[in-house]
Amino acid sequence: MARRSPHNPLGEVFGYPVDNLSPEAEHIRDNKLCPFGNRVDNCTKSDATNPLGVCSVMDGDDPTITCPVRFRTQDHRVTTDAAEFFGFSPGSWTSLNEVQLLDTTGRSAGNIDVVLVAYDEHGHLTDFGSLEIQAVYISGNIRQAFTYYMADRERYQKTLWRGKTARADYLSSSRKRLMPQMVYKGGILQSWSKKQAVALHRKFWDTLPNPPTVEREEAEVAWLVYDLRKDEAANEHRLELGEVVYTRFQPALDSITTPAVGAVEDFEQKLQEKLDDKLDSPPDAPILGEILEEEPEA
Repeated sequence: MARRSPHNPLGEVFGYPVDNLSPEAEHIRDNKLCPFGNRVDNCTKSDATNPLGVCSVMDGDDPTITCPVRFRTQDHRVTTDAAEFFGFSPGSWTSLNEVQLLDTTGRSAGNIDVVLVAYDEHGHLTDFGSLEIQAVYISGNIRQAFTYYMADRERYQKTLWRGKTARADYLSSSRKRLMPQMVYKGGILQSWSKKQAVALHRKFWDTLPNPPTVEREEAEVAWLVYDLRKDEAANEHRLELGEVVYTRFQPALDSITTPAVGAVEDFEQKLQEKLDDKLDSPPDAPILGEILEEEPEA
């Protein structure tokens, strides 16, 4: 197996690790297919005709999931885990994707990734719960590395990546994506007393503050934390449920959105240092005599 550069930014491309050049993997890549059950056969990430087929990027020695479709598996693992938390009986529920949620004024509060609906023997709705699937944002230009890889996969294996490359941006993922979703969409569902499940990768979960937990029977939110386990023989990563964290809605939201407060004295010291630098330094703007040229005497 090829040696991996420590700064290699790509984890999986079109479903397979970048050093998996098996006929199956290359067939998927050549045809730009999605092996995780996208809504169409092809990958459609970023662009339907020129998709960015990056499923995960490297974070240290391990990949972290950057495409929400990567959470889909042949055994429907994620939806099944959510249905179990909601208490839906096997065979009496199904899933609906991208369901719009409206507030009291009729304005959109966003789309719910997946709504699991339970139904009776007559097909009548009996209950529902929401499932949000949260991948991680990418910081930096990942398409450059992706294009280089797709042009020559063998050459990519021999490349020594130096300096900073595209990486997982956990902070933006929580502040700009996960938390706004929980506040707006989650707040509406909470007011309806509907349970919620959130699926995310272990790498992302470990960057969040630990929320106060409760017993499963008391939980309003189940955080489904998944791992990517390496199958060395197949040279593939398998999605596996690592743990389920049960919380109430508001305490979890407060825990994740409340920053850890440092000492005000440390901030004041930083301000004093910047103030000292500003007062001790000459002005940035040039003086008038340096930019005006006197007319020569007659």
